[in-house]
Amino acid sequence: MRFIVTSTALLKNLQQISGVISANTVLSVLEDFLFELKGNTLTLTATDLETMMRVQMDVNDAQGEGRICIPSKILTDYLKNLPEQPITFNVNEQDLSIEMSSDVGKYKIGGEKADDFPKEPAPGDTTSFTMPSIALIESINKTLFAVSGDTLRPAMTGVFFELGKNGVTFVSTDAHRLVQFSRTDISSPAQEGFVVPKKPLQQLRATLPADETQLEISYNSSHLFVTSSKLSMSCRLIDARFPDYKAVIPNDNPYRLTINRNDFISALRRVSIFANKTTNQVVLDINGNSLQLSAQDIDFSYEGKENLSCQYTGEDMKIAFNAKLMVEMVNNLDGTEIQVELSTPTRAGIFRPMEKNDNEEVLMLLMPLMVGV
Repeated sequence: MRFIVTSTALLKNLQQISGVISANTVLSVLEDFLFELKGNTLTLTATDLETMMRVQMDVNDAQGEGRICIPSKILTDYLKNLPEQPITFNVNEQDLSIEMSSDVGKYKIGGEKADDFPKEPAPGDTTSFTMPSIALIESINKTLFAVSGDTLRPAMTGVFFELGKNGVTFVSTDAHRLVQFSRTDISSPAQEGFVVPKKPLQQLRATLPADETQLEISYNSSHLFVTSSKLSMSCRLIDARFPDYKAVIPNDNPYRLTINRNDFISALRRVSIFANKTTNQVVLDINGNSLQLSAQDIDFSYEGKENLSCQYTGEDMKIAFNAKLMVEMVNNLDGTEIQVELSTPTRAGIFRPMEKNDNEEVLMLLMPLMVGV
């Protein structure tokens, strides 16, 4: 088979799917891209056995049809170092050699049999719903940072999709914090839930267009399938039960702290420099409409304090949090101001944006530290 493609267009499409390929693989074919030519459409596929991504692009002067596996590293390295120009691919399916001709030279590499490339899981017995691409990206952005890295608790190493006719909720937790992001403008025909691993969600976030392109989301008991006109992805779901997250969210946090989001983050970052590097503890001392942030590291005689103005209704309180986790969390909230709902120094704080978007609701929960620990 033979076809002509622009070097930059090919590189761009390969980079969309190359993140799926693992660095350390047992099978050499997993280090390859699968090229499939049919008519003037070239389909490119990458997989690590758990996740498979596929993208389609148009090519010129296509002759013949066929499939071949091409080593990913040498191909992408070559394309990165080539100025934009047409490249002619000549594939000999007998000896699996690939010849690439450009304006500046001719190069030859060896491929592998396409039949050795893993097959995509059959999307049998699936339930489907649609959502805009931008909505999925936002949902991933709001939740992915709070996913746990603890492989001993596999259910918490992904994002929980809780589906229903009245909306879709995305939940992540690492046992120290929890994020619940709900959208009422998307609905699913079935009341179900499943856990999607971190890696495929990172890939989708990096490759999906940030627009209103409609995606078809299909799932069965073992796999998730995401499809648009040019891109498709399938991944194995995490086979574990997500914890009962609703039981962790307190219903009665009566005290309300309202503060400017950017001022709060900036002060937290400065004060946390002086915190103990093991706990990252910063104490919030709320007294009327004044908030004092303080941190110390006794081992090095470090200490930092800052005062911020806020609006507060409730009893004066001293509560401590992990500053690193809190900065990351507040950074992922939108709007000018945030509201923190508190109860006692030993109960979780709930963080919400003051400005709410239509059809969206976000709640972030952070467990406190013992003051002085």
